[in-house]
Amino acid sequence: MQKNILLIGGSYGIGAAIADNLKKDHNVIIASRSNENIPKVIKHHSFDALTDDISKLDLPEKIDGLVYCPGSINLKPFKMMSPETFHEDMELNFHSLVRIVHGLLPKLKNAEQASIVFFSTVAVKVGMPFHTSVAASKGAIEGFAKALAAEYAPNFRVNVIAPSLTDSPLASKLLNNDAKKEKMAERHPLKKVGATKDIAAMASFLLNDESKWITGQVFGVDGGLSTLNVN
Repeated sequence: MQKNILLIGGSYGIGAAIADNLKKDHNVIIASRSNENIPKVIKHHSFDALTDDISKLDLPEKIDGLVYCPGSINLKPFKMMSPETFHEDMELNFHSLVRIVHGLLPKLKNAEQASIVFFSTVAVKVGMPFHTSVAASKGAIEGFAKALAAEYAPNFRVNVIAPSLTDSPLASKLLNNDAKKEKMAERHPLKKVGATKDIAAMASFLLNDESKWITGQVFGVDGGLSTLNVN
């Protein structure tokens, strides 16, 4: 059955890979600041998650799937992170997500059983130096997702994907040469850095009916980093 799938941010990186997976079988809609590289078969709305009101967009009355893709990777020693930096990261990663979900509640409720997918980070489960801000804001997402899943079951499902470092534009500064990529790959039990298609495959699964008995979960798609110690 064709579904209406809304991606908040989806013009590049993981969001674009999810859209590519789903565009053949579903009605994919992207709301993002940029419309570069978006196929014509996908409906695009100009939208800034930090400032715009999602309820003002001309969207279908029924949203079967929602993915929130915007995020930040702000890796610095805590002593170099101002309280304002924490506020900015929380605003993009969490508060904007909450506003969008709240604004879409009527359309999500119109679906037979909507599926919502958020993104966290392996650094919430595994304490890592220099990750204080991103771990704090993504940790808020994990707690919110579980509570939301409980409150709205069985009307819709809510799950979270917690990747490790993924080779995407968001992480370009951390993976901008072969030496960095090799060093980062060696940290993972599977000895590779994640690709956008690895994360998109899990998101696509969670949006489709094959996952209809899964909700309130955090999935580590992280090359084994969060659970295995093989070094």
